[in-house]
Parts: sequence; structure tokens; C-alpha cells
Amino acid sequence: MIDVYSWPTPNGHKVHIMLEECGLDYRAHAIDIGAGDQFDPAFLEISPNNKIPAIVDSDGPDGQPISLFESGAILVYLAGKVGKFLGTTDREKFNTLQWLMFQMGGLGPMLGQAHHFRLYAPEQIEYAVNRYTNEAKRLYGVLDKQLAKTEYLAGDNYTIADIASFPWTRSWKNQGIELSDYTHVQRWFDTINARPAVQRGVTVLADRRKPLTDTKAKDILFGQSQYKKR
Repeated sequence: MIDVYSWPTPNGHKVHIMLEECGLDYRAHAIDIGAGDQFDPAFLEISPNNKIPAIVDSDGPDGQPISLFESGAILVYLAGKVGKFLGTTDREKFNTLQWLMFQMGGLGPMLGQAHHFRLYAPEQIEYAVNRYTNEAKRLYGVLDKQLAKTEYLAGDNYTIADIASFPWTRSWKNQGIELSDYTHVQRWFDTINARPAVQRGVTVLADRRKPLTDTKAKDILFGQSQYKKR
């Protein structure tokens, strides 16, 4: 059994979708990041960077429990556990991993900044809005160019690179993007969005999420509360 400690955000959805795609037994535990659950000492034991998601697999590689944080690392682990969604040859695996790293190092962080400065910043800073909106458009262009050549990001097979990237593109409107401007991304998005496991994965914990309008929640996520020494 895998216990996943998470919240319905793009990074959380990655792991929810992967667990559904793999058909693994799991239990989802809500870590309400607006309420500060991510700073609970018990959660910090398995996620020292106080970020969701994290997992505990009671049946680890050596038969002993293992805990993991960082969504990309969790996807690689689960792919190895079931022998799917990573590729079979070394060439396929490294190709998948480079697109996974593209998501982890670029797509996710930059789209996250676009979200923040367009929606959540206490004041509209034109420079920041333009910078991250333009970077979002550039990154969608990178995706579109790749998907003009291959069905999925790492080739003609669905992999953890797609599972990692898809949740971040679900909020394209909030990023200042018009998805129809990126024909190949639109095709890829619609294909993945239609997968039953994806549809199940994005509903995990979804009923717990509320609009981020609470001042205390905003301070926990974006203010000084997150910087306290723990």
C-alpha cells in the first residue's frame, strides 16, 4: 500500500494520475497547504522541504518501507516499480528523463510564477506579469515544436514526462495562454485529458480545495509564515 500525502495542485495531480495509471493501491491524505499542514513535524519527516506531494510505500525496493518527496523523483520511482511509463531502452529512458527535467526545472516553476504574479500577488507588477507571461508563451512554444514531431513529449509512447507536464497545462487561461494558438499542444492535451486514469487522478482530493481568498492562507503560502525556521 502506498500512502500519498498531497493536495489538488499540479504537482499533486502528477502523482495522483501516476498512481491511477499504474493501478497501484494507495491512500490519499490531504495536506492542506493553505492551513499550514505542510509544516507539521510528522509531514516534515517525509518531506523536509515542506512541499507536497510525498509518499510512503510500505513495500519498498528491499521489502522495507520507503518515503520519497519531490514529484519528479516519485514518478521515476513508481515507473520503476511497475516497469511502465519510462521507456525500455537506455535511449528511451534518457529521452523521457530530459523532458521530465524540462518540466521540473522550467515548465512548472515558470508557469507557477505566471500564476502567482497574474493572480495572487498583492499588487500588479507589470514587469513581472509580462516577464512570466512571455516565458509561459515561450515554453508552450517549446512544447508545440516537440509535439509537432512526436505524439507525446518523449516520443510515440505516453510517459512520465507527459504525466508531469499535463497538470501544469490545465490552467492555461490563468497563465495568459490561448491553447488554440498551439495546435500540437492542444491535440496532446485533449488526448491525455481523455484518459480514464487522468480523469480519476485529477479528482483526488479535489473536493477539499477552496478558492484562495483567505488572508491567512495567502500569508502561509506566500508571506512570512513559510520562512519561519522549523
